[in-house]
Amino acid sequence: MADPTQNAPAETEGTNLSAQTDHLNHTRPAGCNAALVLADGAVFWGRGAGATGVALGEVCFNTGLTGYQETLSDPSYAGQIITFTFPHIGNVGANFEDVETDKPAVRGCVLRADITDPANYRAASGLDEWLKANELVAISGVDTRRLTRRIRDGGAPNGVIIHLPAEEVEESGIDTEALVTMAANWPSLEGADLAKEVSCQEIHEWHETEWALESGYGLLDDPKHHVVAVDFGAKKNILRCLANTGCRVTVVPAVTTAEDILAMKPDGVFLSNGPGDPAATGEYAVPMIQAVIASGTPLFGICLGHQMLAIALGAKTHKMHMGHRGANHPVKDLETGKVEITSQNHGFVVDRDTLPVGVVETHTSLFDGSLEGIKLEGKPVFSVQHHPEASPGPMDSHYLFDRFVALMEAK
Repeated sequence: MADPTQNAPAETEGTNLSAQTDHLNHTRPAGCNAALVLADGAVFWGRGAGATGVALGEVCFNTGLTGYQETLSDPSYAGQIITFTFPHIGNVGANFEDVETDKPAVRGCVLRADITDPANYRAASGLDEWLKANELVAISGVDTRRLTRRIRDGGAPNGVIIHLPAEEVEESGIDTEALVTMAANWPSLEGADLAKEVSCQEIHEWHETEWALESGYGLLDDPKHHVVAVDFGAKKNILRCLANTGCRVTVVPAVTTAEDILAMKPDGVFLSNGPGDPAATGEYAVPMIQAVIASGTPLFGICLGHQMLAIALGAKTHKMHMGHRGANHPVKDLETGKVEITSQNHGFVVDRDTLPVGVVETHTSLFDGSLEGIKLEGKPVFSVQHHPEASPGPMDSHYLFDRFVALMEAK
């Protein structure tokens, strides 16, 4: 089948794609049964993958080279369509272990190359089969380099992926103008509380530890500490990392009150990652966080948890131009001077200029200088913007879980 992107006009380094209109092509090329349509009218034609249907959300990009299954199952991607910058997605297939939630919340994904047959001994199925099983709409054959530059220059736009059976497309076509309207009318993630959509609904215990080659995941058998993890969209590997350090983990829904949490007599409280606007979720989470801080209980937050901790301490957050998403982001630990390569997934950030007295910046991004970590002086309270559990990504930041345990032991 001919590649529909081969006729795309050439681009040059530094070109501002948000100003270009030469590829706003609403005429469907032969052989294309799918399209990505942006709110500004841009149309990227391609071939459908995964489930058929329509997926609507904010279009972002992820720069990771590996770990696409963990990425697609990360609850923090609720309401988003992922563009993978790495062109070959699907090479190692899919399995039942490398998932971060039981029901993915991502809206869909955009790929450069067609999904290939898996070539990995751990594969239980191909990626296309996994996408279909999880009702995720995808499109391949898209010039993802061009799309990524467009997002870089103009910010993360609203978009729609449509994937229809080939015979239906040939008979009825694809109404791109209607899809433009649909994308333009979709509400922004700014102001959206999505944590309730991906949080657990009931309190439960977690005992599974980290994965090991050939033996898989283990089970915690000798817990030394009790941690209450507030689930705003927690990845499974975060809970495994806590269990791996000897913590019995009680997972509670996002709306759980401080009174209920402290009644469990935890040695520490963990605030998880999650999707959406931290200010919106903070409407009910911030009072809980403030009460936990006042109790003197050690507190550790990641990603959304970090952002809401900052709000609880008096700082402000704002939506980023395009966000940080990938497994290759350099971050400097300002206390040790060490640089760690981190895994990241966030579209909001804490404004360092609003940090109150007594709240100290501990980590900073070496990509754009944004704030990546804080601690509260005189209290066992700290948080980071990046994901120390990785999955996917490097394990440079695993020491942060040990730091949390050390605070509990000192307490």
